[in-house]
Amino acid sequence: MARKSKLNLLELYSEENKDQIYENVFAEIESFELPLGTSLRSVYDDQPNAHQRFMEKLDACIRNHDREIEKMCNFHHQGFVDAITELLKVRADAGKLKVQVTDTNRRLQDAGKEVIAQTEEIIRCRIQQRNITTVVEKLQLCLPVLEMYSKLKEQMNVKRYYSALKTMEQLENTYLPRVSQYRFCQIMIENLPKLREEIKEISMSDLKDFLESIRKHSDKIGETAMKQAQQQKTFNTVLQKQNNVNYGKNMYVINGRVPEPKYEITSKRTLEEEDEHEEEVLTAHDLVDFSPVYRCLHIYSVLGDGETFENYYRKQRRKQARLVLQPQSSMHETVEGYRRYFSQIVGFFVVEDHILHVTQGLVTRAYTDELWNMALSKIIAVLRTHSSYCTDPDLVLELKNLIVVFADTLQGYGFPVNRLFDLLFEIRDQYNETLLKKWTGLFRDIFEADNYSPIPVANEEEYKIVISKFPFQDPELDKQSFPKKLPMSQSVPQIYIQVKEFIYASLKFSESLHRSSTEIDDMLRKSTNLLLTRTLSSCLQNLIKKPHIGLTELVQIIINTTHLEQACKYLEDFITNITNISQETVHTARLYGLSTFKNNNNDHAAMSGKVAQTACMSACQHLSTSLMQMLLDSELKQISMGAVQQFNLDVIQCELFASSEPVPGFHGDTLQLAFIDLRQLLDLFMVWDWSTYLADYGQPTSKYLRVNPSTALTLLEKMKETSKKNNIFAQFRKNDRDKQKLIETVVKQLRSLVNGMSQHT
Repeated sequence: MARKSKLNLLELYSEENKDQIYENVFAEIESFELPLGTSLRSVYDDQPNAHQRFMEKLDACIRNHDREIEKMCNFHHQGFVDAITELLKVRADAGKLKVQVTDTNRRLQDAGKEVIAQTEEIIRCRIQQRNITTVVEKLQLCLPVLEMYSKLKEQMNVKRYYSALKTMEQLENTYLPRVSQYRFCQIMIENLPKLREEIKEISMSDLKDFLESIRKHSDKIGETAMKQAQQQKTFNTVLQKQNNVNYGKNMYVINGRVPEPKYEITSKRTLEEEDEHEEEVLTAHDLVDFSPVYRCLHIYSVLGDGETFENYYRKQRRKQARLVLQPQSSMHETVEGYRRYFSQIVGFFVVEDHILHVTQGLVTRAYTDELWNMALSKIIAVLRTHSSYCTDPDLVLELKNLIVVFADTLQGYGFPVNRLFDLLFEIRDQYNETLLKKWTGLFRDIFEADNYSPIPVANEEEYKIVISKFPFQDPELDKQSFPKKLPMSQSVPQIYIQVKEFIYASLKFSESLHRSSTEIDDMLRKSTNLLLTRTLSSCLQNLIKKPHIGLTELVQIIINTTHLEQACKYLEDFITNITNISQETVHTARLYGLSTFKNNNNDHAAMSGKVAQTACMSACQHLSTSLMQMLLDSELKQISMGAVQQFNLDVIQCELFASSEPVPGFHGDTLQLAFIDLRQLLDLFMVWDWSTYLADYGQPTSKYLRVNPSTALTLLEKMKETSKKNNIFAQFRKNDRDKQKLIETVVKQLRSLVNGMSQHT
């Protein structure tokens, strides 16, 4: 029961809840709240007959609203009727008003047409004005861009490329960003890189033209630079000479007279020429237009490609340097060839020095030093090769002067040139060799032209002329009256003059070498010693071998040699006056060469004051030479030991004759020395002392010092041929074979010595 009551209560509660839901749905429908899906969905629940009950509730609600509407209409009906009545009364007045309004509107429309037309014109003008203002504003933005671009084109046309690049920078950074929305700006932006490339190509083309130009003008630039360096050096030399109070001490006598100071005349003339042409001094910048380099460097720097330009420039200049350093094959034939070669090199490095000082980074000091070191090695090699072809001392001297000017010029630009002056010492030796060859001819001509009779002098004037050429002093002869004869022949003063001329010629090379007076003095003395010991001595030796030289001529030659030997001290004084270096100086070389005047072809004393001694010595020497030539005669193919022994007996007889003092006046074994070469050679073969000879060869204490390896080899080969055929006795076959092997071994060693001598020579 209780449960049933509880169920009834639930049903009652459910019914009340349903009614409330329906009321809510109806309220939503009446309020037109959308969507109604949720509310309608709540109506159709799981309860049965829900739809029917909802429809019943809906019909009841509609009936309630109909009753309310009817009540409302009944309440307002009278008011509605009254309103209709009033509206009918107003209709007539509304018609009149409509007519009036229509007429007024017509008149107003007619009157406003002109206003409308003017208004439209004003509107159109205002639009145009606004458009014009806009255009002006845009043009004000665009005109600077166009002006800058026009300026850029003009700069390109007049080849002001660096300014054009600056204009491009302004366009890109300042002007074009303001009007980047316009199509013509895009075209400009696309053209600017092309213009830059065009500028780079044009600049590079100008640079190539410049490089070709300086290649052509290098010799002119170098010639001008060397000329200026020479003029400056001459000017400094003149000032130094004028300020040197001891200048008069350096004057020396040539051929009995004081030479004119030619350098003063030359220097004065040079100074006058410098004054006249002072305004004509040209520099590398005057001869070559360097603007392409500056322009190209600036352009590539602005474009951020300076390193590429720097590498290209240096690469091309290195190529040009190699071309400049390559001499012509015939350069050594004339001084002009050397001058052109030096001018081109100087011009090249003058240009590089100019570039170094007017640009930043394009050429560095390290780069120029590296290039100069490379060039200097090549120059030295070229000069060493080509100077070796020179046989004319005058050409060698001119080459030396060119090298000095060349070195001084480049030293003035900061390039080290010590190696060039070291090279000059090598060339100096070659110069001395060419001088010696030249003086050999001069001495030969003097000897050929001499009559080998005392010099006759008819009066005091002739006597002074002779002694002005040669320092001759003889108090006894001075007491004699004229005419008289001087003891020497004409060749003596001529030889003396030529020796002094040689010293002058040697001195010319020593000038401007930046060496001390002591070094120059040493050079002069050494070269003079070579002239005396080698050249003059050789000419004398050849002279006495000539067949037309008899005893009379030989006696005169002895007298001449004696006077030349006595004149040695005057030559030393002559060198001292030139260099101002005292003979007592520790390092001063002595003129020892004149003591060799008395030597013959075997370098032994044979020129005494007595004709008999001279004749006897000459005879012994001639005999010794003839015997030696007989042994070494090429027609003599073979020689046996027995023949050598017999030959030795013959030489012993000659030595016995020499030791018997056939002519008084010989001291000790002097005369026997004529056969010393033969004696040592024969002793070597008689004793068969090859081990001692080979072991002591080249030592001053050698027992066989005067045996020449080539002489011993020739004689040994003759004996070798004989030994090969001397195999008659069978019992001696082994001994002969051992001896043959020994000969072959000695022959090989002698050939080695001979080859070593030839290579050393």
